[in-house]
Amino acid sequence: MQRAPKLTLNNGVEIDQAGFGTYKVPPKETAALVTSALDAGYRHIDTAALYGNEEGVGAAVRNFTAAGHVVREDLFVTSKLWNSDQGYDAAFRAFDASLDRLGFEYLDLYLIHWPCPGRGLFVDTYRALEEIYASGRVRAIGVSNFAQEHLEELAAATGIVPAVNQVELHPWLAQRELRAFHNAHGIRTVAWSPLGRGAVLADPVVEKIAAELGRTPAQVVLRWHVQTGNTVIPKASSEDRITGNLDIFSFDLDETQMAALNALDRGQRTGSDPSEVN
Repeated sequence: MQRAPKLTLNNGVEIDQAGFGTYKVPPKETAALVTSALDAGYRHIDTAALYGNEEGVGAAVRNFTAAGHVVREDLFVTSKLWNSDQGYDAAFRAFDASLDRLGFEYLDLYLIHWPCPGRGLFVDTYRALEEIYASGRVRAIGVSNFAQEHLEELAAATGIVPAVNQVELHPWLAQRELRAFHNAHGIRTVAWSPLGRGAVLADPVVEKIAAELGRTPAQVVLRWHVQTGNTVIPKASSEDRITGNLDIFSFDLDETQMAALNALDRGQRTGSDPSEVN
């Protein structure tokens, strides 16, 4: 199985194109599942304060490095600041708390989880992230679930272009305009819910292509992401799916298959609209 290629963020930091997501992974199961992902070859792990499982992620990473499999610098760990912690002073406390729960000296990427535009705090929150970045305790900063208008407001008021915008993205919600904006401004697109919370896998077009290639529907959709240029962070709860979701770099979708998957876009969300989360 080929390892995930590394992509370069706008500040020169490298991120694996495929990572292991931990949304809704129960805290008691997190360390074991993350260890399985690391054993399978993942080097990019995504968590958040909201998930309640930063301790498990940190334990798995620390044990894996202590066993000599890799050094900490070989791994890329992302966490996110939750909505109730927005604001300049609160953001520093939230970051310290996440670092504490993870048991790390630094984070690789720290994101504002949602813009919460109705609260009007994301610019002040991001200013705190800029200071944390300047301190060297995080290697890159960015945002999650930001629409173009939120990114434009951020750009007008702050100095560091977000390295990443992590958004819901899958063949039913391709986010073409937002991805074009990202590309024009050097922002890496990271797809959460890259499989549309599993619903996309039952799409007849996905199933047909999977049968043609002798691959799973999940591998077909994740390969679509890779060829589109997205970074993906699928969650999985079994060894087979953990391994299978990373085995996406040894085959290609042809132009006809990519066109068929691109045609599935219908603007359908499986999660919340960022403009409505406050």
